[in-house]
Amino acid sequence: MFHRREFLARALKGSSLLAAASVVPEFVVNTARAAEVGKDTVLVLVELNGGNDGLNTVIPHGDDTYHKARPTLHFTKSQVVRVNDQIGLHPAMRNFDRLQQQGQLAIVQGVGYPNPDHSHFESMDIWQLADPRRKRKDGWIGRSVTSLQKGGGVAAMHIGSRRLPVALTGGGGGVVSISSRQPFRLDLGTNDPAEKKARKKLMTDLAQTPTAPGEDLLSFVQRRQVETYTTFDRLEELLRNQRGQRNTFFSTDQRRFYDDKSLVERMQLVARLITSGFGTRVFYVMIDGFDTHSMQAESHKNLVGEVADAITFMFQTLQQSGHDKRVVAMTFSEFGRRVYENGSKGTDHGSGSCLFVAGPAVKGGLVGKHPSLTDLDSGDLRYHTDFRCVYATLLDRWLGCDSKVVLDGTFQHLDLIKAKV
Repeated sequence: MFHRREFLARALKGSSLLAAASVVPEFVVNTARAAEVGKDTVLVLVELNGGNDGLNTVIPHGDDTYHKARPTLHFTKSQVVRVNDQIGLHPAMRNFDRLQQQGQLAIVQGVGYPNPDHSHFESMDIWQLADPRRKRKDGWIGRSVTSLQKGGGVAAMHIGSRRLPVALTGGGGGVVSISSRQPFRLDLGTNDPAEKKARKKLMTDLAQTPTAPGEDLLSFVQRRQVETYTTFDRLEELLRNQRGQRNTFFSTDQRRFYDDKSLVERMQLVARLITSGFGTRVFYVMIDGFDTHSMQAESHKNLVGEVADAITFMFQTLQQSGHDKRVVAMTFSEFGRRVYENGSKGTDHGSGSCLFVAGPAVKGGLVGKHPSLTDLDSGDLRYHTDFRCVYATLLDRWLGCDSKVVLDGTFQHLDLIKAKV
């Protein structure tokens, strides 16, 4: 017989949570009760790993210097997805025009940080730690988990086969890393089907017990722990159902089918987790391949096309259930590329670049000015917008976190978010 006392003893074994008082503090109870699963705002982070060529993503087609600097890689006014008379998007990002026409795509130009580093590892650490000095040891999302995790469950989730990204480190039990092909599993300590069923029912019953006035803090913590365990159990079931589903999505040129390893499929999993009322506030996905030192044209076309398709298709799926209004997606990469293409028809590591913020709650359009192609910093584009300004805007105005605490300072908000819809 598996008793409540035995389960709680095992569940809390090794827990770092300590009872600091005999009764649950009122602010803790109020915060826990404030969580409305399925209604909270959600941020989806898309990492473009390798250093995306921002100059061939947000293209200054009206600048003669651009065409001279890139004799084989440039795009003309007639080829780009038009933003205005001077700026356009890569032709493969045709699906982003849907979001742009709806005023749901913000294009943030000239993003970077002081004294840029051209190393993939160091620069990516800087973005993920939100610390150009690299003195922090925990990621900016990991530092936000306490504010995001209002009740039990998973506040932030990484979907991919690699190890947990640095941005999510430091979040403790509020962060999980999963793969849609190798799903997270809840260990119930038994292989007997009947016993598993009984233990699952016990966890569900415990998690649904309401918080009573004057509840003992240890009991409160225990219940929150159980809620987290049942959340993992729901995740396992959802992923198991996901494995039997296949979607038919094609690239913008209608010739490329996206398989179950693609960014498109992983973003569809994100959409299903959101619509299921799972309660996660931040999702993190990544796409590799942006280190385009040689023969850039075809590979970059496929990569930026997949990014635009994945984000657009995710919002299309979310729109069917009305959940799109509470979701914002943001892309980022560790750095941009140099202005002048190299002798291998590619581009080398640079600094200032661009990023996208998308969703119905976003104020669409260009944010900031495009960096000058003639006033360079040792051959690199100069940045005008500190990336931490983007983080601060999304933390304060979208996720409801205190950016000054998370970012160890005050950063100017950008005009990215409408009043919540």
